[in-house]
Amino acid sequence: MSKPVGKKNMQLTTVIIAVWLALQALLSYLDVYNNSPEAIPPRIILFGVLPTILVILLLFITRKGKLFIDRLSMQMLTYVHLIRIPVELCLYALFINGAVPELMTFEGRNLDILAGLTAPLVGFFGIAQNKMGKTSLLLWNIISLALLANIVVSAVLSAPSPFQQFAFDQPNIAILYFPFSWLPSFIVPLVLFAHLAAIRKLIIK
Repeated sequence: MSKPVGKKNMQLTTVIIAVWLALQALLSYLDVYNNSPEAIPPRIILFGVLPTILVILLLFITRKGKLFIDRLSMQMLTYVHLIRIPVELCLYALFINGAVPELMTFEGRNLDILAGLTAPLVGFFGIAQNKMGKTSLLLWNIISLALLANIVVSAVLSAPSPFQQFAFDQPNIAILYFPFSWLPSFIVPLVLFAHLAAIRKLIIK
């Protein structure tokens, strides 16, 4: 059985996350993301999303990265998805205020809140109480990952950029401003990583 993640590793991870969030806040404050929405690739993707995807990739292909993942708690990886509840409520409030389209909310095409609502049940009953088998846990993670993919695609295609395909009357402008730029640059990659890490742990278990 793998040892839990050490205190020093967790402290280093916390510092890296704090620096990254501060950097994203600065880029948003300087209007780097909002200034040139026509850029290819969009700056929010270039400076906010791609670096996090690269980090996730490195964690899964390097020995130290895989060791770090294998030492993470399945319960913790599951409870991470609770963050999807306030995110979905925030998206609904942004829709009411004209900053995102309705399709990005639970009144539109976005059912991502279901993953957040079921996460505590899966974490407590499914994992802590051992009421769910590996197949059921894998299925929950895959379905929840699909829900995440759905909202990500909707967000990208409704944002003001050369790739915009819909929601021209009320585009997704919120992600170009602080603190909502943290959604694509941190929260979505965090949720993605939690699913991929859990799936890895379940497959190699």
